[in-house]
Amino acid sequence: MNKHTIIALSVAAAEAATPLDAKEAASHFTIRELTRSSTATRLGIDNTPPPVAIENMHRLINEVLEPARIQFGAPIYVNSGYRCQALNKAVGGVARSYHLQGRAADLNTGSTEGNRRLFEILRTLPHRELIWERGGIWIHVAL
Repeated sequence: MNKHTIIALSVAAAEAATPLDAKEAASHFTIRELTRSSTATRLGIDNTPPPVAIENMHRLINEVLEPARIQFGAPIYVNSGYRCQALNKAVGGVARSYHLQGRAADLNTGSTEGNRRLFEILRTLPHRELIWERGGIWIHVAL
C-alpha cells in the first residue's frame, strides 16, 4: 500500500465516522430540509429516504447547493427535494423524476430577480438538469 492509498483510506474512515449532524453543520442545507414536505405531512406520507438517496442529497448539497449559496451570498430556500414514490405521485411529479433519487431540488430565493441571479450561478455548477420553472417562480436543478 502506498502513501496516497493510506491517506485516502484515513480520510474515508474519518468521513464515515463523522456524524451526519456534524457534516450538515458546516453547510447551509440539511437532509431534513431536503426531505421536508407539507404535502407529505398533510397526507400522512412517510418521506424517509433510503441510504442511496441520502448519499445523493449529500452530493447535491456539496457540489451544487452549498457552492451556489456561497456565491449567491444570501438564503436559498428548498421548495422540494427528495420525494418518495407516493409523494412524487401526490404532487404530480414525473415518473422518472430525479427527486425520487434525491438528486434534485426546487429552489427559490424569494424574488424573481434573485432567482434569475441564482439561475446564472447554477449554470456554472455541475448539473444534469437546470430548469427555469413557471416564469421564474422557482428553479429546478438536478445532479
